[in-house]
Amino acid sequence: MGATVGVTARRVAEDAPATSASAPSLHWARAYAHRVAVTDAAAVVVAVAVAYAVRFPLDDPAVVSGEFSPSYLSVSLVLLVAWCAALTFGRTRDRRLVGTGPGEFTRVTQVTWHLFASVAVIGFLFRMEIGRGYLGIAAPLGLLLVLAGRMAWRRRLHRSRDAGADRSDVLVVGPRSTVAALIHEFHRNPRAGYQVTGVCLVDHDARPRAHAVAGVPVLGAHTDAARLAQQQGVAAVAVAGSYSMSNEEVRALAWDLEGSGIDMAITLNLTDVAGPRVLMQPVNGLPLVYVDEARFTGSKYIVKSLFDWFGALAITLVISPVLLVLALLVKLTSRGPVLYKQERIGKDGRPFHIYKFRSMQVGAHDRLAEVLAAEGVTAVGVFYKPKNDPRVTPVGRVLRRYSLDELPQLFNVLRGEMSLVGPRPQIEAEVATYDRAAHRRLRVRPGLTGLWQVSGRSNLDAETAMRMDVAYVENWTLFGDVMILARTLRAMLAGEGAR
Repeated sequence: MGATVGVTARRVAEDAPATSASAPSLHWARAYAHRVAVTDAAAVVVAVAVAYAVRFPLDDPAVVSGEFSPSYLSVSLVLLVAWCAALTFGRTRDRRLVGTGPGEFTRVTQVTWHLFASVAVIGFLFRMEIGRGYLGIAAPLGLLLVLAGRMAWRRRLHRSRDAGADRSDVLVVGPRSTVAALIHEFHRNPRAGYQVTGVCLVDHDARPRAHAVAGVPVLGAHTDAARLAQQQGVAAVAVAGSYSMSNEEVRALAWDLEGSGIDMAITLNLTDVAGPRVLMQPVNGLPLVYVDEARFTGSKYIVKSLFDWFGALAITLVISPVLLVLALLVKLTSRGPVLYKQERIGKDGRPFHIYKFRSMQVGAHDRLAEVLAAEGVTAVGVFYKPKNDPRVTPVGRVLRRYSLDELPQLFNVLRGEMSLVGPRPQIEAEVATYDRAAHRRLRVRPGLTGLWQVSGRSNLDAETAMRMDVAYVENWTLFGDVMILARTLRAMLAGEGAR
């Protein structure tokens, strides 16, 4: 949908019933928030209890050393309540955060970090020497358990949204030229949780009236948007192309929505740019959005390189027995080398050789035309993979299903040719088809896994996969990498979307 500036608005008109606060499209959000709150509290209780049990004897109440020395039991109870309150008042369960993207997990992490930083400051001010071991267990364990609970609820929410439930109804306002595109973006990913149920056109009265746009009924003109939004019981009003409306009209719409519980969102003509690159600064009452230049060097990329190298080394050491077993299986079950080596294009267009466990028969490349003919394909496009490839060995089929054939690329990471997370490296023939946007993939090192691999993998069309790669390159964060790695592990265990 592009970068979005969310503005929470409430309606104040006395002659219109404020029905949206209890609109059916928001019932799922309240129920979901309640369920998440329960698991959050359970996670915090477990973390604090484990930290107490590990650090202090259960039969002899321990006290904090220092001038002010409450019992650790009291500290634990206060920490438990404060943690749950921070997760609540930090709006970590906001319906606009849950469901997709790293925003929810980022906010949970920030709230937890701020809480324990506050504990440290309070301890210093009151001269309490709270045990570092106690806090060192409670903080990471609690954060891990809370995030694990959030991920479990998110998976359930995805299944529900895939079935057409638990979505927020949206009324889109704007000219026909941009409304259709925005509807497409809302509906392109059902797991985002938005469903456009009506349209209000800016040019409704100036041109022949349309009954529907992109299959969504036209309800009226933009001047009726607030009234129609309440009648329809939608969760949000999205203004597509606010330039087509005057400043006074946009402001009046926000005022008309006050008190109704209906959000108002304004889309910008800027796609795949988000997060820390976007800064909004009001100038004389006008919200001016600054977009920082995308940078591909500097301190954060040094951190990424260190994270990649040490992470790849740790993973390689841990799974080295698995790598040995897989190598033996490949060697003993089919004729040919254990590893398959192929030239790919890396950062800044530099070629390098990628390594995989061989999953095909020897000479498979010479049979490519035969496979393509069998599937009725005349040319190999970007991200193309045959669906039923007879060249794949029985062991190779299992390796591919669980992405185990990719594991030798850990050595590419150790050699500095790849990252743990990034766009997948492609062959020269595929890179030759890139447009200007696709070339952005080459600004960073390619990755062993990436955003589109954990968002559907082979089930995604090439355009969507390419767009996800570009969005990753433009908006990379270390926390996002950690989340992608966690989702990759889950996808590998489930064998989701692989061929």
